[in-house]
Amino acid sequence: MSPAPASAEELAERIEARDASLWPARNVSANRLGWLDEPREMERAAKELERWAATIDQDTVVLLGMGGSSLGTAVLASIRDAFGAPSGRRIVVCDTTDPTTVAATPIEDAFVLVSSKSGTTLEPNVLFAHARQRLKDAKRYAVITDPGTPLAAEAEELGVQRIFINRPDIGGRYSVLSHFGLVPAALAGYDIGELCGRALEVDRIAAVEIGIEMANAALEGRDKVTILVEEAHKDFGLWAEQLLAESTGKQGRGCIPVPTTQDEKGPDRHILPIRLGSAHELGAEFFRLELATAAAGHVLGIDPFDEPNVAESKANTGRVLEALPLPSLETAEPETVSGWLEEQVVPGDYVSIQAYLPYGSEDRLEALRRSIRDAHGGMAVTAGYGPRFLHSTGQLHKGGPPSVVALQLVRRSPQPEVPIPGKPYDFGTLIAAQAIGDHESLVAHGRRVLRVAVDDPAELL
Repeated sequence: MSPAPASAEELAERIEARDASLWPARNVSANRLGWLDEPREMERAAKELERWAATIDQDTVVLLGMGGSSLGTAVLASIRDAFGAPSGRRIVVCDTTDPTTVAATPIEDAFVLVSSKSGTTLEPNVLFAHARQRLKDAKRYAVITDPGTPLAAEAEELGVQRIFINRPDIGGRYSVLSHFGLVPAALAGYDIGELCGRALEVDRIAAVEIGIEMANAALEGRDKVTILVEEAHKDFGLWAEQLLAESTGKQGRGCIPVPTTQDEKGPDRHILPIRLGSAHELGAEFFRLELATAAAGHVLGIDPFDEPNVAESKANTGRVLEALPLPSLETAEPETVSGWLEEQVVPGDYVSIQAYLPYGSEDRLEALRRSIRDAHGGMAVTAGYGPRFLHSTGQLHKGGPPSVVALQLVRRSPQPEVPIPGKPYDFGTLIAAQAIGDHESLVAHGRRVLRVAVDDPAELL
């Protein structure tokens, strides 16, 4: 790799120039930097996109997706609601294989977006198959994908209402200001031109400085990034977490994001405050953090655009499903967790709560996160849903620093049977296989992990 640039200004210029030598040899930046152009391109497409959104009659939009693009949509919807925007449709994001959550998703009365860059990702594909059993009118669907994908071909054959083809040189976690984020944003009532305009106004040198400071802090031992957001805007942390974790967590290094609404400090912490004055300021914050993350990758000496460990758990899941019935893995009882953590945790560690549970447990997960944090002197603790994180923050758990202590929460009670058309297994079997596959991956990387059977995170409080 070339010597470090003399200044943030030089680094910003080299990122703008698509200088691949900023990152290690054989990096994938050559086909991952399209996000630098998207605010300008999507600004030009804004009016047409808004005109299309106005033709949709349904009051609810369901997005079926996984990874960075679905989390961007979730944040756009949540922040819109937090600022009390008067117009726009209700947005429901279904990015899970949990059968309870899938069955409760209001598909029948909605307009459905199917979002998948590759068009081959398991979760969006099985969710799409499930949705078509409940809502057969193809004109109530639109698809967002890359050129020439199997999903694009299937959507054309079905005759869906619209197929949005995204430029292919954008990775999922950098795609929120492309069609993947802005199609649902238009349906949610955002002014797309203003979102993109805010991104274009970002001080790029200042954004790069954020990334330099964050990465230098990690190299100095302050690798836990406290992403400090206001309570009303807490969901922004979900998007920022997956961007940082999946981009920097590799080769035993990484910036470990800890989204929180409390000012969590400590000798291993770097504070990254996020303040939003309006919903449309999201455009600027998205782009600012994307630039900062690209710069952080340079300082850390890693490729911020690849995800070398994400495929492991997917492959493990496939092997588990090919050898049904599911194997039986040992699980611990909730009352043993605190003792296990006392034995495992050392200074500099962080705990990752990985909940393969129905959506709706967010407040209890946050209460559990804070409880473990406080019991261990303010230690960094994160919490998220599986299988969502398998496509994002899971990269950090396997490829980042070995300081992770994982609590895998799996359902104790039997799952409801929600079939998947064309598959020899149902959603309950699928999410169980995904948890098993990720457990295998964590163990293979020598990570400390405890598998706990619960029906509610509150059982650990």
